[in-house]
Amino acid sequence: MSTSVLVQAFAPFPTLSVSAPPDAEVYDLFSLLHDRYPSFPLSLSSSLAFSTHSGHVPLAESLLSDLRPSDASNGLVTLRLTPRVLGGKGGFGSQLRAAGGRMSSQKTSNNDSCRDLNGRRLSTLKEAKKLADYIESEPARLAAKAEAQKQKLANLERKLGIDPSSSSSKDPSAPPEVLAGKKHRFDDTEYLEKSHELKEGVKSAVSVALLKKKKKVKTSHSPDEVSPEAESKKDKGKANEEEKEAVDKVSAIKAALASAQPVQPTPAVALEAVGA
Repeated sequence: MSTSVLVQAFAPFPTLSVSAPPDAEVYDLFSLLHDRYPSFPLSLSSSLAFSTHSGHVPLAESLLSDLRPSDASNGLVTLRLTPRVLGGKGGFGSQLRAAGGRMSSQKTSNNDSCRDLNGRRLSTLKEAKKLADYIESEPARLAAKAEAQKQKLANLERKLGIDPSSSSSKDPSAPPEVLAGKKHRFDDTEYLEKSHELKEGVKSAVSVALLKKKKKVKTSHSPDEVSPEAESKKDKGKANEEEKEAVDKVSAIKAALASAQPVQPTPAVALEAVGA
């Protein structure tokens, strides 16, 4: 008994119907459809798939008679012919998840203003943890500081010529010897000689520079050029001399007038004789 198959195809193909033998498989439907409808492309059989209305995709080796519904009285098999969707990098969901991952990676992770279950801020807890770590590492830090000071003192003693072994032989827990209040004799004669030579050299250089400056000031003024003060003094001297000479002349004239005889008056002349 043949099996009637009703195939709901996609555009531009209409709904197809074909009669298949009882032992026909699902894969044989392509050749049966091509025989019934020559315009149906048989080369696309690898990219097409049959499915039921419920969405079930039967295997290619399944019998068509097995796809017949149990409650169907007419024995009609209804299938859908759909193209296979080729796989790719993913749909919108995968792209959205990727974008969300990028956005979450760029999000800042500063949660200091948040609070824990006890109501305390996370920033306060972080500060308390830092303080606890600092207090815990205090002995190691003090030991490192003491070691650095010890090394610095050893270097200073080496520069001053003090034997480090003698200072290290003492009790390290004992307080250091106080050297500030003690007097020390300074016997570096070479330093004293160099200091004296430098002082004398500075003094001689300063005196030579001052002498050169004085000579330069003297040679810069030529004999023809006279300063305004000298000119004023010279003018005052001339005025005094002229005044003195005038006083001498007046006194001489007075003396001459006092020692001379009285001058007789000139006789009057008649106007007629003159020709007036």
